[in-house]
Amino acid sequence: MFKIIGELVFVYILYKVIFDFVIPLYNTTKQMKGKMTDFNAKMQEQQRAHANTTAEPSKKSSTVSKGDYIDYEDVK
Repeated sequence: MFKIIGELVFVYILYKVIFDFVIPLYNTTKQMKGKMTDFNAKMQEQQRAHANTTAEPSKKSSTVSKGDYIDYEDVK
């Protein structure tokens, strides 16, 4: 009689641990992994976009006009 009650209590505790702790933990871990994957993809996309926008202005600034220079020390 006590053996059956003990087994039922053990099965109930095992059931509660699995369905109240293990399964929600697994689902949360899976959800967070998906969010981190999305976040990393967005960050890489932003880095690529930033690298493309910063590379273009450096090409334009390579031409410098030397005719506009005025030596202010000689002007009196």
